[in-house]
Amino acid sequence: MERDDLTVGVTGGRVEGVVCRGLRMWRGIPYAATTAGANRFRGPQPVEPWEGVSDAAEFGPIAPQDRASIAFGPSGLSGTSEDCLSVNVIAPRFDSRKLRPVMVWVHGGAYAVGSSREMAQQGESLVRDGGVVFVNLNYRLGAFGFLNFAQYSTPERPIESNLGLRDIVAALEWVRDNIRSFGGDPDNVTLFGESAGANAVTTLMCVPAARGLFTRAIAESSPAEAVYDGQVTAQWGADFVNLLADELHSVAPASTEEAAALLSGAGVPQLVRATNRLMRETPDRVPGTIALCPTIDGDFLPQRPIHAFADGTAHAIPLIIGTNDREGSLFRGKLDILATTPERIRGIFVKTRRHLARALAAEYPHLPTRRGRADFAGDYAFWFPSIEVAEGHSRYAPVYFYRFDIAPRLVRLLGLDATHGIELFAVFDQARTPFGRAMGALGGYRDFQRTGRRMRANWLRFAREGTVDAGWPAYTEEHRVTLIIDAEDHVENDPRSERRIAWREFVPHI
Repeated sequence: MERDDLTVGVTGGRVEGVVCRGLRMWRGIPYAATTAGANRFRGPQPVEPWEGVSDAAEFGPIAPQDRASIAFGPSGLSGTSEDCLSVNVIAPRFDSRKLRPVMVWVHGGAYAVGSSREMAQQGESLVRDGGVVFVNLNYRLGAFGFLNFAQYSTPERPIESNLGLRDIVAALEWVRDNIRSFGGDPDNVTLFGESAGANAVTTLMCVPAARGLFTRAIAESSPAEAVYDGQVTAQWGADFVNLLADELHSVAPASTEEAAALLSGAGVPQLVRATNRLMRETPDRVPGTIALCPTIDGDFLPQRPIHAFADGTAHAIPLIIGTNDREGSLFRGKLDILATTPERIRGIFVKTRRHLARALAAEYPHLPTRRGRADFAGDYAFWFPSIEVAEGHSRYAPVYFYRFDIAPRLVRLLGLDATHGIELFAVFDQARTPFGRAMGALGGYRDFQRTGRRMRANWLRFAREGTVDAGWPAYTEEHRVTLIIDAEDHVENDPRSERRIAWREFVPHI
């Protein structure tokens, strides 16, 4: 790798990146101060200025996490730290007289795991094919970013809510203030993400502090309803404090001050372990919920996003939103955090009238089986909430809805089909990686590659112009046109309409 020329104008000083695979790259640039010490459980603070030139050749540390706890493999990538708030930038090698569109990616991982270096060469094909500037980022996860401890805030030890979302806003502010130095246009920013990252996208579309920081949005498999009111999230915060005390072999705190001291003084490993215990236990205690989530605090996040989309108070920007054909099939074993068990599904059904529950169950004739339960859970968590976002937002801004159906033969033989996250291999051109080739070893490799090229072309056109291919009409409540992304793309009007109507009648909100 050769060194890149200095980039001037970055907050706090200058950075030196590298030229790699014909692209310019800068990694590990801090966009806020460390969140350790006195800044733990505080909103992101301004980055510490530096003098001279900072080396931006290596990725920064990632948020504390335990990947093995929810079936993501090894216990963690190297270099986890509370000091994890950094961005990476990829730009074409040659300058352009015209500022380039910017695409800012928010990784998924249930707000518990993940990082900005999750996929090899992530974003490089988008930059190479579309001439965009690509940015991705690390943000706080788990208890550090997505549990509500505001009830334990004291004048001596203030604690804020929605810290992970505040981090993403700070990163977007960094983009606004600095991306010109990398050739990007701060007035043409597309925010996109998958799973928890897509939840961040749809939620930030309803956050006043994020207004004007991005001009378009793409939400891939957003669990858009996984945003709960302060009473619910405060209870999870209290549950966590008790779990943390248990991890520390301590008695449960008896006062606000004791709880604040416990949270601020606990070690990172204990905080991560308590997070994982809460994440595993909550879906059984409160079926259909995900404990790590944004909270409606009346300030940073004033109301439930679904309501903001319906009443037009969400940011009126163009949106691509959609899900995969069988979202729930991935959630097995340690990753089973959805309503995939008979007990959890019964817990959801009891929240509404019996005849409505029966009507919905009739839409899942295989419900007693694992396949049926997986499809119910995937629709509950991802598909129907995305429908709600699309129909509400389509009254005020252009919306394009999709369903990703293609999967290589090996993935289908494993019973996963077009499962949660598989579209990432298309969006980020991962078919040629070793894992991508293994997925296509029994057939379907070339079709998947071609599908990925078409999908990236739509994503890039949207980032440049706010439009998509002419064969993909906008979604409206009247026609509900959906692009089915498959070996041969096509559009359908209101696919699975009877299931949608059954969900519309059912809808048990937490």
